[in-house]
Amino acid sequence: MRRSVCAGLLCLLAGTAAAADYRADAESYRDHLRRLQPGDRLLLDPGDYLQGLPLHHLSGEHGQPIIIEAANPAAPPRFIARPRANTVSLVDVRYLIVRHLELDGRNLPVDAVKAEGHSRYADFITLEQLFIHDHAASQQNVGISTKCPAFGWVVRNNRIERVGTGMYFGDSDGSDPFVAGVIEDNRVSDTLGYNLQIKHQQTRSADLPESDARHDTLIRRNVFSKEGAVSGPYPRPNILLGHFPASGIGQHDRYLVYNNVFYQNPHEALLQAEGNLVVFANLFVNRHGDAIHVQPHNDVPKTVYVFNNTVLAAGEGIAIRNRELPVWPQKVFANAVFASMPLSGGEATGNLLGRYDEAAGFLRAPYERSLYEMDPAPRRAMLYHDIQSWPALPALPAGLDGNPLVPGEIGALTSAARGRLTWPGGQP
Repeated sequence: MRRSVCAGLLCLLAGTAAAADYRADAESYRDHLRRLQPGDRLLLDPGDYLQGLPLHHLSGEHGQPIIIEAANPAAPPRFIARPRANTVSLVDVRYLIVRHLELDGRNLPVDAVKAEGHSRYADFITLEQLFIHDHAASQQNVGISTKCPAFGWVVRNNRIERVGTGMYFGDSDGSDPFVAGVIEDNRVSDTLGYNLQIKHQQTRSADLPESDARHDTLIRRNVFSKEGAVSGPYPRPNILLGHFPASGIGQHDRYLVYNNVFYQNPHEALLQAEGNLVVFANLFVNRHGDAIHVQPHNDVPKTVYVFNNTVLAAGEGIAIRNRELPVWPQKVFANAVFASMPLSGGEATGNLLGRYDEAAGFLRAPYERSLYEMDPAPRRAMLYHDIQSWPALPALPAGLDGNPLVPGEIGALTSAARGRLTWPGGQP
């Protein structure tokens, strides 16, 4: 049974201690951090917290994570950035949950949440219901970042805005892999650089958890927007996904990218990716330029499935590029693409292709001024007959409207879509 512990007191039980709740404020919270044990919760009172949140050498357990959260989610504590220190700093941690906090960067050159480069690991970390903002001193300042091996992260239901880079997982040289992540229900906007980047991986150590299994990294039900963002000196796609190890452990891992909204980018494509990819039931809208580039970066595209997406782009819709004839399947089917150059590359079947200005003949309201006013649902069922097989997926795929995808229907939203969509990541 969980115990309640008042701030400043530590209760000891004979034998194994039961999980405890600690209540703390901006003056006392750091005294509690070092004593947290599996199953404990640290509940933070409202207020301004000026000394950061160093989470170092803490380990919960499977089924008994250590939790740090707002005592009242409706009045989240506000952690204010300080010079020369990342606000939430992770070093050698496992099974932690951090939720219902505000991280105010004040545009200092620091990161909001960072698994530090000198950490040996940061595994099974959950970050949810965080409001991260104003970390935009440069593109190098990140909302959520890992610079050490990281396994089993869940990044859920966060709002990240006015930052240099929204999320950056892995290291620039391909070391420190980010494995088996779940990135879901977030809204990322107003970034100087990427909304999200997951770096390529050179090799993967057998010391990581579950190293003998294939892992999927799931990117689902998010809004990735660069509408109105002031670009940094080096324009970036909304998302860049790097390859998995070319051989050995991890070579068969995949990105599953589905039920997301990619919205506007004045200088780059909405999505750029390589490696093993499954991209389905997303909405891509870029009135400034290109939508999807599957192309070599640090390696090459490998097994690729792009299906049942709805794409509106002033430039290229879907482009799959290879350095040489690929030996992997690269299938593109059941997409509704309205662009000046709708589709190039891949094994294409059953796509509806048209010019950008033809979308209104097929979609209800594709040209509204804002994402939250548009309605990209089909006016009527859009069908094709040479039905293709979906790749192996952890669950039956659904459209962006939440209804099951129907084999033979085209686009991200099903003909069963009714009324206004509830957009992934919520509405501002």
